[in-house]
Amino acid sequence: MVSLWQSLPKPIISLAPMEDVTDTVLRQIFCITGKPDVFFTEFTNVDGISSQGHDVVARRLQFTHIEHPIVAQIWGMKPENYYKVAKELVERGFDGIDINMGCPQHDVTSHGACSALIKNHPLATEIIQATQEGAGELPVSVKTRIGFKHIQTEEWIGFLLQHNLPLITVHGRTAAEMSKVPAHWDEIGKAAELRKTMEKSTLIFGNGDVASLAEAKEKVEKYHLDGVMIGRGIFHNPWIFAGIDPTTKSLQERLELLERHVRLYQETWGNQKSFQILKKYFKVYISDFDGAAEMRQRFMETNAYEEALSLVRDILKTL
Repeated sequence: MVSLWQSLPKPIISLAPMEDVTDTVLRQIFCITGKPDVFFTEFTNVDGISSQGHDVVARRLQFTHIEHPIVAQIWGMKPENYYKVAKELVERGFDGIDINMGCPQHDVTSHGACSALIKNHPLATEIIQATQEGAGELPVSVKTRIGFKHIQTEEWIGFLLQHNLPLITVHGRTAAEMSKVPAHWDEIGKAAELRKTMEKSTLIFGNGDVASLAEAKEKVEKYHLDGVMIGRGIFHNPWIFAGIDPTTKSLQERLELLERHVRLYQETWGNQKSFQILKKYFKVYISDFDGAAEMRQRFMETNAYEEALSLVRDILKTL
């Protein structure tokens, strides 16, 4: 069986998993504006989905057929739950599973999860092996950082390369750095060099501060990578994966796309998710043009779907 990562042409450009951002609604919007080569879900906690809260946590795993290929990203502490959830992800029809070993949030790392696994090699190994066993033929990858408190690229990435992973995505910062400093792309390049030195077939993706498709391809060439994962760059350009300059898009096009997003969000989530979460997306469509800040503030003051939709219609009438 040819796995997802073997079948895709390179370079592979993917959408990064982001909490309360990369849900099925946003991914469906990108299927309209320009689709990445691979989608990743939001972070899904294996311990939560293995509890009585299964149905609530499992909303993060919702997807439609147009979102393939799609990879489920999971995190947690208990290897047995990784095994159990991996089996469920196979049944749900995902194209791959990705283990989050990169989230730097203190409320997560204080329990030993995500990027804290950089300091706990034995548990990291147990988690990878349990996930691989549960996943069967589904490919299991890892997204991580270049260290916890200090840069330790060779030690940590070298350790991961021993685990028969088809892909490692390297975010070019330590956990301690959060997103407060520019990404260390030279360290991501070191990870690719290490892969070559160790004679491994593992793909290496880079992640951190990429603002356009052209920049992503430049990073691939410069650092000898197989792909790039784009995260926060989407907040300034919903056409980023199509390589389209957002300044070429009219305000009408932006607002019509925002209207579509609000309607789809309402149809998909209704009252299952807070309307307040929807406000995260307003700056995706309303930014980088004269008057954007003032217009965005008007949208931020809305508190219900119909209020936001009414505001869109009112503005469109004036154009």
